[in-house]
Amino acid sequence: MRELVVENQRVLIIPQDFKYVNEGTVKSVSAGDFVLELDYEPKGILVNNYCEFYTQTKHGKLYFDSYAKTIDGKKLVIASPAKHKFLQRRQYTRIKFVGDTEIFSNGASYKIQTLDISAGGMKLCTSEKIDIDSTYELNVQVSDTSSVKCYFHPIRVEKQKENEGYLISGQFTFDSNKDKMMLVQYCAKRNVEIKNK
Repeated sequence: MRELVVENQRVLIIPQDFKYVNEGTVKSVSAGDFVLELDYEPKGILVNNYCEFYTQTKHGKLYFDSYAKTIDGKKLVIASPAKHKFLQRRQYTRIKFVGDTEIFSNGASYKIQTLDISAGGMKLCTSEKIDIDSTYELNVQVSDTSSVKCYFHPIRVEKQKENEGYLISGQFTFDSNKDKMMLVQYCAKRNVEIKNK
């Protein structure tokens, strides 16, 4: 684990209840655990209760399950996990995400078909003319009861063959870090589910 988690590394921690997502910085690493100092109070995180952890390494996006051995204010001693998994080399896990939906800008709506998505952005196709300089609002359904509000900023527009519309890639911004982390977790879980099919 020492090669994977190092001092000053940023780590995302997601307890069983999404709304208590938190981030922190690794302060020290030993053979059996590491010390993580959180940005916020550790609400929803309990001693010996498993949480999901995500961090970016030089080998790619690292995912593992572990638990806090001790909690002292914002400082947590996290047990080294028995297993870990690299999701992919991208900063954010990208998944196939095909569906019809709408994006909104300045009171107007545009019909689109999503092709793939990550917490960093998405690729879509549409027959409507999209202004590359505008920002578009989108809600992504991440569970039966939860959706994430994203702002889509087009970066690249490619005209498809005649009468097939436009292929558009862009990046996301969010109102809150919680929304971004919910999308990170959704994409990571779906990626694992798809690989295990």
